[in-house]
Amino acid sequence: MSDLMLLAVAMAAFVASHELLSHPLRAPLVARLGEKGFALVYIVVAFATLGWGVELWRDIPKTKLWDTPAGLYGPMLAAMLLAFVLFVGSVAAPNPAMMPGVKGPPRGMQRITRHPMMWSFAIWAVVHMVMTADPRTIILAAGIGTLALFGAAMQDGKKRAQNPEYAAHMAATSFVPFAAILTGRQPLAALWPGVVPVLGGVVLFAGIIWAHPMLIGVPAAGWGYLQ
Repeated sequence: MSDLMLLAVAMAAFVASHELLSHPLRAPLVARLGEKGFALVYIVVAFATLGWGVELWRDIPKTKLWDTPAGLYGPMLAAMLLAFVLFVGSVAAPNPAMMPGVKGPPRGMQRITRHPMMWSFAIWAVVHMVMTADPRTIILAAGIGTLALFGAAMQDGKKRAQNPEYAAHMAATSFVPFAAILTGRQPLAALWPGVVPVLGGVVLFAGIIWAHPMLIGVPAAGWGYLQ
């Protein structure tokens, strides 16, 4: 088996184990291990499978399948900034998709998408696949992006089954970012999620761009576009 195939297996294990533990296996494991025991198993499995993938990624030589057009640098950097704004917004206000018992109308980032954190990961994945054109990064990012979007869809189904009131939240919001605004379910004012998500996202974006060479070993793709 080639190194890239083994990396694909590792990322498939990461996605599959997460979905199995989050849905069909959760109830029986909680019944046997308790909430804390289940949480420990979940964390260990998640770190083990993702860590396996990251170690394989590090060991595989970097190659390029294509040269990313310079015209994509600006849009991809803008997409990454959006991802950071979504991420900060996801933790800046309670989200019914993530926290049971949170009530009230959608607010903040929820009016843009009810899964801002998951979409931040998915956008990160797409940007890195396009900008690096590196097979090992494409496989790693595809696994993370798949888990984010598939997990978000599964989360909607689970929450709706657990709480009939969640259907009203789904009707007032959108899975895809900005879709609820474009279809009139949310006003245009919802495009502004608040000072904290925007300012926090900009600061985090700038910090990651600055730290990228130290954390990953290479400058962020498209950094030259900003210089």
